[in-house]
Amino acid sequence: MTPFFDVRTRGFRDRTEVPAAVALLEARIRPLAAESVPLSAAAGRVSAGPVVSRVDVPGFVRAAMDGYAVRASDTFGADADNPLSLTLVGESMPGVAYGGTVAAGTAVRVMTGAPLPAGADAVLVAESAEERGKTVFAKEAVTPGRNVGRIGEDVAAGREILPAGRRLRPQDLGLLAAVGEGSIRVVRQPRVTILVTGNELLPPGAKPAGVRIVDCNSPMLAALAARDGGVCERAAYLKDDYTAVKSAIRDAAGDVVLVSGGSSVGTEDHAPRAVAELGELAVHGVALRPASPTGIGFVGTKTVFLLPGNPVSCLCAYDLFAGRAIRRLGGRNSELPYRTGSFPVGSKIVSAVGRVDYVRVRIVGGKLEPVAVSGASILSTTVVADGFVLVPGECEGYGPGEILDVFLYDEDVSVEPPR
Repeated sequence: MTPFFDVRTRGFRDRTEVPAAVALLEARIRPLAAESVPLSAAAGRVSAGPVVSRVDVPGFVRAAMDGYAVRASDTFGADADNPLSLTLVGESMPGVAYGGTVAAGTAVRVMTGAPLPAGADAVLVAESAEERGKTVFAKEAVTPGRNVGRIGEDVAAGREILPAGRRLRPQDLGLLAAVGEGSIRVVRQPRVTILVTGNELLPPGAKPAGVRIVDCNSPMLAALAARDGGVCERAAYLKDDYTAVKSAIRDAAGDVVLVSGGSSVGTEDHAPRAVAELGELAVHGVALRPASPTGIGFVGTKTVFLLPGNPVSCLCAYDLFAGRAIRRLGGRNSELPYRTGSFPVGSKIVSAVGRVDYVRVRIVGGKLEPVAVSGASILSTTVVADGFVLVPGECEGYGPGEILDVFLYDEDVSVEPPR
């Protein structure tokens, strides 16, 4: 285990590169164990293994159109000017099959989805027939198999209908129901505990008063974790006290612990030392702006993320690191869960070599305009922003006209290139 270096009042000796921190998470974190859930609770969950149908769908030959079940040969030569007559002998409805056989010269009325009666090999659609009493006049010839649904044409028994690692969509649940499955094995959702540190903080819903401010990180983190498939407990509030912080991290339930605040180099930043003493502080300090005081640790079976208290830094560190872990634990793709679009730079985006920059941008007239290049406590910049650009550590920024990929906060932002 690497000896703990207390950075309080000293500053970071070095900072981990963002790709190295990401590689650490990819190497150390694996999807959680599987559990079985009913279909009613499976939407958005991730399949733990492939699903193979045990039945044919449909399991019987059925009518694909409303009309009449016939022997195709009895309609040969029929047209609107020379209709051929057939004797109507019964009907077949969905769920209620005709009990007899379609003999030569006869027809059975059928509805879409109804079993095709024995002896019939085609369906004459209602629009091409005329019914008068017990006689049906065929005004069109049909070929064998016309308007007939075959056994297993939707799903054949033995076919894999869903792969492992599939994030389940509504239509997936419909198909599972169609093949007779009432539940499915999915990856367990990671349980997330949020710990908020700071003597100055009031809980959400309170009004800022005097020198005290309202915690805005916990509702943001809870929403982000839920978006990424995590199940959050109610946030716990901690004073800036080493014993309290250490006890809370040690006793936290779940798979992931998000510690908001107390991660930097101030005298009241106790979380890094607590994690180091309880387990392993694998990362403390990242070459990233904002969010450089981010920490990553492991305590027992829990992964602990030390997230800066400044809201933009907290958001940035969550998305790049903590969110990646939650997504991976739950079986999802660990990459950033945002749509991307490519846009030209409008005003210059400035960065510094040696760190990754998380730059909030607006799309104005089809071009990227940086909202702010600093101000990790100014959460409103992320609200007015359409998304963000990640400037790699080897880059000094981008000039006007350069085309960049943007991670978009909203689903309804157009990604069409400007004309």
